[in-house]
Amino acid sequence: MKKLAIILTFAALQMSCSSISDSRFDAVVKKNCDNTQQCFEKIQAAIDAAPQYNPKPYRIYIAPGVYTEKITLAKNNVQLLGASQQKTRISYGDYAGKLDAEGKGLGTPRTYTLLVKANDIRIENLTIENSFDFLANDALAADDPKKLSGTQAVALFIDAPSDRVLVRKVSLLGYQDTLFVNSGRSWFDKAFIAGNVDYIFGNGTALFTQSEIKTLGRGKATMPNGFVTAPSTQITNEFGFTFINCRLTRDRSVPDNSTPLGRPWHPTTTFADGRYADPNAIGKSVFINAWMDGHITQDGWYSMGGTAKDGTKKIFMPEDARFFEFNTRGPGAHKHAKRRVLSAEVAKNYARQHILGDWKE
Repeated sequence: MKKLAIILTFAALQMSCSSISDSRFDAVVKKNCDNTQQCFEKIQAAIDAAPQYNPKPYRIYIAPGVYTEKITLAKNNVQLLGASQQKTRISYGDYAGKLDAEGKGLGTPRTYTLLVKANDIRIENLTIENSFDFLANDALAADDPKKLSGTQAVALFIDAPSDRVLVRKVSLLGYQDTLFVNSGRSWFDKAFIAGNVDYIFGNGTALFTQSEIKTLGRGKATMPNGFVTAPSTQITNEFGFTFINCRLTRDRSVPDNSTPLGRPWHPTTTFADGRYADPNAIGKSVFINAWMDGHITQDGWYSMGGTAKDGTKKIFMPEDARFFEFNTRGPGAHKHAKRRVLSAEVAKNYARQHILGDWKE
């Protein structure tokens, strides 16, 4: 009886500790809930159960595990909080050329693993991955019948009307188009972002602080190996992508002098007089106090094609975009006429409070 009493007491203590721990959260996601209240086995189910309007942050804890889900977060003031970048992983494998139920290609925007369409969002201590096997497909010959087209594959998509999205201690994994920032203000702090082709792109205002930006290799030798950024910042926006105190690293397979810091994306857009490259998308990428490995090209930036009004191809040059650096260092921080450097006075304007404005964490 004494042994049974000890076991029951220990079990009660465990339940009490679990209850205390879980009380910090409004919902918990884990692989086996055992009918526990406010526990869900799918992340989307936990989001769907959240109130539509949250006067205070609605905190969802995601326990260790791999969650193979395609998720939409369209409720304001919700937080997705994992156990750690190593322990909590959200993964899905869509790609732009994949056909939907109607036989139409998904296109880049619909390839996301996690889509955010809300304000005041916090994502922390987890990994978001697009698991499409880009490398295997990239290695195939161009005339190989098994080779897929439309290999853009987004891990995290921040879309309109999102604003004030904080992503902290999160790993974003993919190859082409890993992170699509296309709305409002977002802040990536102590993040790890990996990819190769245009793997940080879009027209949103995004601040990256103390983060590692890692360029991955290709399925076969390709020059350029890829591009770190492809901003489509509207000319009316003062800030685009700003990297402060970040490290630009590479996989061992990425050659020296192979990866530009970015290229200017003018997305094809429908206007009253036709469909062509947006002339008002004057992309902006700025690197301040960044360390750059030797994979960054000597001239720093690259051109990008787009569609002219008459339907012909037009080349947009990096010097016509807003591409700048300040106090960069490392093997890839070359001095070059095409790599424009901000003055110390102008660089002061790129402080967090200026970029994020009235958003206070």
